[in-house]
Amino acid sequence: MIEIKFPDGSIKKFESGVTGYDVALSISEGLARMALAVEIDGKLKDLHTTITSDANIRIITFRDPEGVEIFRHSSAHILAQAVEKLYPGSKATIGPAIENGFYYDFDNLNISIDDFPKIEEEMKKIVKEDLKPQRIEFSSKAEAKKAFKDNSYKLELVDSADGDVISAYKQGEFIDLCRGPHVPSTKVIKSFKLMKLAGAYWRGDSKNKQLTRIYGTSFPDSKLLNDYLKLLEEAEKRDHRKIGKELGWFSFHQEAPGMPFFHDGGTFIWNELVKYISEIMMKRDYEINKTPIILNKSLWLQSGHWDHYANNMYFTKIDEQDYAVKPMNCPGNILVFKNNMYSYRDLPLRAGEFGLVHRHELSGVLSGLFRVRCFTQDDAHVFCTREQIKDEVVDLLDFVNEVYSKFGFEYFMELSTRPEKAMGDSKLWDLAENTLKEVLEDSGKGYKINEGDGAFYGPKIDFHLKDAIGREWQCATIQLDFQMPEKFDLTYEGADGQKHRPVMLHRTILGSVERFLGVLIEHFTGKLPVWLNPNQVSILPIADRHIHYSNQLKKELKELGVRATIDSRSETINKKVRDAQLNQFNYILVVGDKEIENESVTVRTRNNEILGSKNKNDFISEVVKEIKERK
Repeated sequence: MIEIKFPDGSIKKFESGVTGYDVALSISEGLARMALAVEIDGKLKDLHTTITSDANIRIITFRDPEGVEIFRHSSAHILAQAVEKLYPGSKATIGPAIENGFYYDFDNLNISIDDFPKIEEEMKKIVKEDLKPQRIEFSSKAEAKKAFKDNSYKLELVDSADGDVISAYKQGEFIDLCRGPHVPSTKVIKSFKLMKLAGAYWRGDSKNKQLTRIYGTSFPDSKLLNDYLKLLEEAEKRDHRKIGKELGWFSFHQEAPGMPFFHDGGTFIWNELVKYISEIMMKRDYEINKTPIILNKSLWLQSGHWDHYANNMYFTKIDEQDYAVKPMNCPGNILVFKNNMYSYRDLPLRAGEFGLVHRHELSGVLSGLFRVRCFTQDDAHVFCTREQIKDEVVDLLDFVNEVYSKFGFEYFMELSTRPEKAMGDSKLWDLAENTLKEVLEDSGKGYKINEGDGAFYGPKIDFHLKDAIGREWQCATIQLDFQMPEKFDLTYEGADGQKHRPVMLHRTILGSVERFLGVLIEHFTGKLPVWLNPNQVSILPIADRHIHYSNQLKKELKELGVRATIDSRSETINKKVRDAQLNQFNYILVVGDKEIENESVTVRTRNNEILGSKNKNDFISEVVKEIKERK
């Protein structure tokens, strides 16, 4: 008999040779039906792997992130099998699971999206065949090459494979190189849809041949798939790129790919966000700095960015010396700190900066305001003593909560721990990670552990907010850093009169102003609250004789900081109202003879709520109050 220990700490005895499926079935038939794979002593294995000694195990289902990846990678294999059956001259290359789905790249495949139904039909046949993916382990690279002798792409993958074991999976007549694991049967892939077609270079290198990439998604049942497709429809309506273009808030141009151009309206939103965060920073005793965007190579070598981040940086030469455009604000603010002498009485020092940074992102991942090559971080660096760390992290948690609550965002936290290429003393890393864990535990809010995804200089807390349709966005971050103060020899004078090393906390609240702006546009579907909206009030004179009164009204509003425009076109009022609603004006004021006589306005909203007649001064006071209070 062997002992199997479960995640909840419970232990059950089984006969040696029991499989993950058997263990799942011993718990319940429902779990056995849902099971996709098994984790044995921390390693993912196929569900029917035999267990011959005591082990810690976890049954993997679609509810687990690992289960989703296994499910969708198995879906990619079904896609490849279907394509090779329908198009015998095609060559399957690679097909991983990705966020929200999977893809597979093919050589010698000339199809259009009109061919998707035919491919999906073939995939359904494979699912119904109830094929059991079988793992094959080759004894050598030579043996693996024999199995894939007709596919040059697979041969290249075999040549570049690391480790002693090269494995493949076979289902029916289809075989593919794969480390696994896979679902126990094709029949569990019940609902799927092919989504789009694209070109992709082999191994992402433009020097290589361009392949045909088919994207798809899959779920265990049709309800989940339909819910996802509805979410995509809703997301399309909310696409900030489309809304931003329609409202004239920002644009992108080939002359500066991946770098947004903000128009007047977009600049207004951007400035209001910065103003809002700045006011909170002032209340929380921050200073706000501004540092150059180009700094000498020596600084980036000292910070470690040159070694860890050079592939994402832009470079230039000045006076025959190497310089880099900053991808992060940290080194500049460190130089500001080093410009003065500090004692323990001066700490914590909270130094903020709305710093413009540039990062070289691949063109294929650029996505509106969400993934750009230049953006402004609402950055801050808190220099403190070790004794002050917890209080400062608590203050930052409160800062994040204040801002996200303002916009109605729910969020969860994730603690990212030491990466493989970490910099600095492991004892300091342990201290940093344990400190953040203690603060998160004391906060009473749930959090997840994201192993190995910390910054190269320290662990971090990432904040994932949920928008109006449940999508998650990673925005705020708090990073605890013992390394930079060491590398830059930062000191303060302690109560004992000796020099001591401060600790640095890196933090952003919005993350990047541009990205957060994009999230807000999609969260509100372009219907921004009045204090953030560049289109606040639209005044609609019914006839030319009402324009003079409209101009006076506009002047009074603008003098009080309200953005107001007049639509004096020779159009019907219904047309003007509709256009104002499409342009997302919070308030639409109709002005005619009656309004002039009573010194009033007739008010309606972009959502077609008719608020009726209001005294002109009362309306102005109300909208000014609403903007001031940032309702």
